[in-house]
Amino acid sequence: MASNSRSSISPWTFSQNKMFERALAVYDKDTPDRWHNVAKAVGGKTVEEVKRHYDILVEDLINIETGRVPLPNYKTFESNSRSINDFDTRKMKNLKI
Repeated sequence: MASNSRSSISPWTFSQNKMFERALAVYDKDTPDRWHNVAKAVGGKTVEEVKRHYDILVEDLINIETGRVPLPNYKTFESNSRSINDFDTRKMKNLKI
């Protein structure tokens, strides 16, 4: 049964996501049986599940790169960064290299 849902049959664990990322780096688009190899490397996921996970990843990247996902507005704290930099500078002076 095909599903248009963004989630697979079972949720992806942090570990499975990391294994998925590593497997994509090892098995590029020209690798024979790529999705079989990726599914085997991830463990606990079918070929269809890893393909769907990849499609979602590509969709997310396209949305980010085309500006459809707003970038976070991080606040900077000058006083904190200065005190951290001062601390780092003091530490560097005490290093014996």
